[in-house]
Amino acid sequence: MMDAKRFTGPQAGSQKYDLLTALSVAGLNGSPGFQTSMLRLVALVTARYNWARNELTVGQREMARLWSVDERTVKREIKRLTAAEILLQLRPGVRGRVAAYRLNIAEIYRLSAPVWERVGPDFSERMEAQQQTPEPDKVVHVNFGPTVATPPTPEVGPAEGQGGPWERCLGRLARLEPSLHRNWFAGLQCEGVENGVLTLTAPSAFVAQYVQTHHMRLLMGAAQLEYPGLRRIDLQS
Repeated sequence: MMDAKRFTGPQAGSQKYDLLTALSVAGLNGSPGFQTSMLRLVALVTARYNWARNELTVGQREMARLWSVDERTVKREIKRLTAAEILLQLRPGVRGRVAAYRLNIAEIYRLSAPVWERVGPDFSERMEAQQQTPEPDKVVHVNFGPTVATPPTPEVGPAEGQGGPWERCLGRLARLEPSLHRNWFAGLQCEGVENGVLTLTAPSAFVAQYVQTHHMRLLMGAAQLEYPGLRRIDLQS
């Protein structure tokens, strides 16, 4: 079984590939913004992750060069990944020393679990065998300074681990996609779940139709993490 903190032993190589596959497929099944974040993260991990130390130590300038973006975009992206707890910060960057990060493997497993079967039954079996739920690493919140304008944090209700499954689902969506949550998901109300069908009501027919057309895949992925056996979402207005 995979160590909660490191990939070790004779199966370490295949476990690393499986983790990168999980990140990639989870990204492909998310919104366009989430797809971009996961592509950037996979490229960064593939190029610069130190598996022996289980940490990522890369400066913002180097990230910007790798991603072909400016450093302001790097700051926003890292802030987004750490807010979602996909990437954990071990120490902040200070003058003369870059920040250090670690993949939150437990969160990556939870996030990607609904799409394992899309890779294949063998992949799903391997991931289930490797999966653990260790105590989460301590997250250090970083102030990147006044150069980046940060929108107000939306009110998302109880944090993950508190409230009911729908509240936890909304909290997860708020961390992954703050703007989408604020504009489309926050107003959805849970009416109940029965026979694998989650019934939600939207504040208007327009919101229901838009979420159904553009964001149902992301909503379904987040909901499946909280409702085991969920097959379908019935979105009403």
